[in-house]
Amino acid sequence: MVNATLNPLRVGIIGAGNVSNQYLRAARFFRAFTVVAIADLDAARARAQAETYGVPRACTVGELLADPEIELIINLTIPSAHAAVSTQIIEAGKSVYSEKPLATARDDARALLALAAEKGVRVGCAPDTFLGGGLQTCCKLIDDGWIGRPIAVTAFMLSRGMEMWHPDPAFFYQPGAGPLFDLGPYYLTALVNLMGPMAKVAGSAVASFPERVVTSQPNFGARIPVGTPTHVTALLTFASGAVGTLLTSFDVWASELPRIEVYGTEGTLSVPDPNTFGGPVRLKRGGAEVWSELPLTHGYTDNSRGLGVADMAHALRSGRDHRASGELAFHVLDAMQAVLEAAEAERTLELTSCAERPAPLPLGLLEGILDD
Repeated sequence: MVNATLNPLRVGIIGAGNVSNQYLRAARFFRAFTVVAIADLDAARARAQAETYGVPRACTVGELLADPEIELIINLTIPSAHAAVSTQIIEAGKSVYSEKPLATARDDARALLALAAEKGVRVGCAPDTFLGGGLQTCCKLIDDGWIGRPIAVTAFMLSRGMEMWHPDPAFFYQPGAGPLFDLGPYYLTALVNLMGPMAKVAGSAVASFPERVVTSQPNFGARIPVGTPTHVTALLTFASGAVGTLLTSFDVWASELPRIEVYGTEGTLSVPDPNTFGGPVRLKRGGAEVWSELPLTHGYTDNSRGLGVADMAHALRSGRDHRASGELAFHVLDAMQAVLEAAEAERTLELTSCAERPAPLPLGLLEGILDD
């Protein structure tokens, strides 16, 4: 067994866009990996990120793939390119950690995992927010029996959409995006960690408006044709027998609904925003008159994107399973695609995929280290 903190994983990045800032900052904090090269179709952008963050080398994608010292590549390309780029990485004999989603189609993701198994490399995938202190605390409370047996869960992601603030929002209204595929991975990944794998789904989905008008710069006034549902309700049945409701929307001006609530035989747990790493975590047990806000049991409560990469680096060195796995990401993708298929068919669909709840993070970890 090799200690990742003594022999950090050499990592490359493909994609030097905005999200790369978060991963490059994380590389300075976590001891298990170091970014040694970055590539982008825009060579100037790759050079700028390398200079800003002290990455030794900016290079082409081909040069990055051919580097024999790089063991893991982080795929930060646009979602529609995730499957193709991750396939290139695996074909080069390297493990890959992809931004969400793993792919935009179930068959592409399945082929990706099969290729990784054939090549003997690993696949990891965002989101890794479930490894933050907020959701890890919630998982511990459930596992320790604070709400009894979980019997149901509700989750809500309601917004007015991206055209009011995003500089290039057109993608969010095309197939492979929409509220379910864009933000659903945060919620469904959290639900699997809280409730276990899903067994079957049903759904109802509509596109409430045929087009959206951009009010952000630089495309103010542009009209976006809507090609995917923008208000999706999913009914989830978990393998445990618990049931859940997930509502995602880009059509809502305002809402006072909670992010996630878990209902147990002995109480209710209020779960923080799964697109963040911290709290608050609130509990109301049966018979209690008021909610109690609980202290967080785990660290990594600030923006810690890259936590999944660090965990994967430790796992590659030690041989244990990594938590933000390709199998978990595939189960979430399978469920999202099945929800839209169930909505169109007006029936309940059983899932053929399954993913076990990732192991909880140990308590009392030193900052920057994920194995005790």
